[in-house]
Amino acid sequence: MSTHETVRTVGIGAGAKELATEDMVLNIGPQHPSTHGVLRLRLTLDGERISRAEPIVGYMHRGAEKLFEVRDYRQIIVLANRHDWLSAFANELGVVLAVERMLGMEAPERAVWARTLLAELNRVLNHLMFLGSYPLEVGAITPIFYSFREREHLQRVLEEVSGGRIHYMFNRVGGLKEELPAGWTGRVRKAVAEVRGRMGEIADLIMGNEIFRARTRGVGVLTREQILQYGVSGPIARASGVDFDLRRDEPYLAYGELDVRVVTRTEGDCLARFECLLDQVYASLDLADACLDRMAELPPGPINQRLPKVLKVPEGHTYAWTENPLGINGYYLVSRGEKTPWRMKLRSASYNNIQVLSEMLPGTLVADMIAILGSMFFVVGDIDK
Repeated sequence: MSTHETVRTVGIGAGAKELATEDMVLNIGPQHPSTHGVLRLRLTLDGERISRAEPIVGYMHRGAEKLFEVRDYRQIIVLANRHDWLSAFANELGVVLAVERMLGMEAPERAVWARTLLAELNRVLNHLMFLGSYPLEVGAITPIFYSFREREHLQRVLEEVSGGRIHYMFNRVGGLKEELPAGWTGRVRKAVAEVRGRMGEIADLIMGNEIFRARTRGVGVLTREQILQYGVSGPIARASGVDFDLRRDEPYLAYGELDVRVVTRTEGDCLARFECLLDQVYASLDLADACLDRMAELPPGPINQRLPKVLKVPEGHTYAWTENPLGINGYYLVSRGEKTPWRMKLRSASYNNIQVLSEMLPGTLVADMIAILGSMFFVVGDIDK
């Protein structure tokens, strides 16, 4: 009997009408109490398989772009560091770089190197959070305790320099808020060495776990074409072989003088995304050490520029993009010569990255959905803005 006939036979017969099944529509979220932020996924299921997926965003939308327009250039910084609350320093950076470019202002050399150092420390903090929380999504609880221990070493030095643990508010137009504390770079070097020395424990704990590997290898494969179509960026894109990193390809701050190692994989699955994040931590720790070496050679000097009491930006527009921990973050700033921006458009990494779920989830099992979702490394505030 041919396959075609088999299919026809199943359609006929007693009780076929009563047994007809409909696709089930399942809502994941938005009210789940344990999510950090609110994302809703509307899944259409055919048995155990997902046949359609629609990410529905906007449940915690604060209208950041409109809030930017009614605040002056000093006040914007405090808002900008909140959309991706794991990458606060990097978010601030994009704003001040855009404003400095419009003003034709250059930050002092010490500020440039200190910003580069702080940006890489912030990147490590961000990645450590996901390295700990992603195994948690697939049932491994121990790694989060290890990653938080390492985060604390870096949090301590960032708190010492800025006064903040999450929202640093340390960037200023023209440089940094204030002089670095005496002996601070020595303490950073020690913290970086401690984190590097213990990363092996985290790697062995997770990568040596055959259950973790089984749940992530070959699951949630994202192709290079999908990455390019949806504008996916950051470690997720690099895990699918898209060898692009603004720090190397369009350098800003001091990255042009540094040897930026770009971590890539070709598999494009959950495991490759996790490996990219893990290797990126080592690369960022190396960059932090290189910044510390250079800062030790710099002569004493200012760390910021003196600004007028009322800061007005000349008429015009610019787009400043940076390689944030989770991908490309861009600010399109339009000025009419006032002390507030006329328009400020935010291009956040997570917003673009999450759109690809509608193409990525269909065909996968519901059981694999959490593993895939966790491997997209997004922050909901960065999606909703």
